[in-house]
Amino acid sequence: MENKGRIFVVSTPIGNLEDITLRALRILKEVDFILSENPRKTLRLLNHYEIRKPVFPFFQRTDEKRIVAYLERVKNGERCALVVEAGTPGISDPGEEVIKRAIEMGIEIIPVPGPSALTTALSVAGAPTGKGFIFLGFPPHKKKRKEFFKNLKNYDKTIVIYESPYRLKNTLKEIAEVDENFNVALMKEMTKIYEKFYRGRAGDIAKIFDQMEDIKGEWTIVLWRG
Repeated sequence: MENKGRIFVVSTPIGNLEDITLRALRILKEVDFILSENPRKTLRLLNHYEIRKPVFPFFQRTDEKRIVAYLERVKNGERCALVVEAGTPGISDPGEEVIKRAIEMGIEIIPVPGPSALTTALSVAGAPTGKGFIFLGFPPHKKKRKEFFKNLKNYDKTIVIYESPYRLKNTLKEIAEVDENFNVALMKEMTKIYEKFYRGRAGDIAKIFDQMEDIKGEWTIVLWRG
């Protein structure tokens, strides 16, 4: 590897620690330091593969000066791996801002592809994807939330949404209010021992989850008609 500063955007497992590429492991061993959205989780991965590297945190609200300081190290010749809590950085997570800032600073960015909750969910949902799909990320918490769900009926392609456990019940109800006959594939803990998959019509799924207590984990929701 050349002695040239660059950022490697490294995909890490969304659950099962075996779901990591040989290239990703090599890059994590060779870089000078790692920027992580969740250092505790990253260290678990590194320890599993006996990798010893400095790990520094970045979060949604990380001070911009701190991010710039990390990136200046890269500009000065160090190599950095950017990882998020799970999956591919830059997909509805704080990694997006780091990547954007690196581009602005003229830093070379190299993707190291791998797992993503988005593509993993689509691969088993049974939804049509041949004519494309629409990824909407996390629904708004308050502002424009009603508009967000109202617009679901305007899409003619498969839709993918992420949701937290705290708003999942409301989100499923709001989807059912738009169209209770939406086909829904709902998944969490993918690739883990306790992975869960639910499939059915939006109205039925909303009723099932309305009776549940203590919902945990982030969920991936796939919607389609037909």
